[in-house]
Amino acid sequence: MWLPIQINEQSAEPLYYQIEVQLRALIVSGQLDEGTLLPSIRELAQLLKCSIITVRRVYQDLENEGLLRTKQGTGTYVARIEQNAMDRYRLDAVMESLEAAVDAGKLVQCTKEELTKLFQEVLNRKFGG
Repeated sequence: MWLPIQINEQSAEPLYYQIEVQLRALIVSGQLDEGTLLPSIRELAQLLKCSIITVRRVYQDLENEGLLRTKQGTGTYVARIEQNAMDRYRLDAVMESLEAAVDAGKLVQCTKEELTKLFQEVLNRKFGG
């Protein structure tokens, strides 16, 4: 199975985190349905050219969150997720991205007003208006 996960080796984010965020997004967005069999840890590590330990950590973290379930001898599957939990994950992912954007703005000394204006411009561009 091919997963549209891209790794940025130049990123300051740890490799496991990049994979985890993208896999979580695929699950929460519904691009990976309940019951979907994921590649084995070894297969995904080979596909992404990373260590087995990295992929094992991602699978364990997402299993601990209730997004994946592992059946001994058969593999790792996308778990059944209640709609309220799905909404929470979806909004948490957006919040995390917004916080990163605000942190980036603060690093270059943007004011709250400048960030608000930029956010409004992005909303208008993406949603029209």
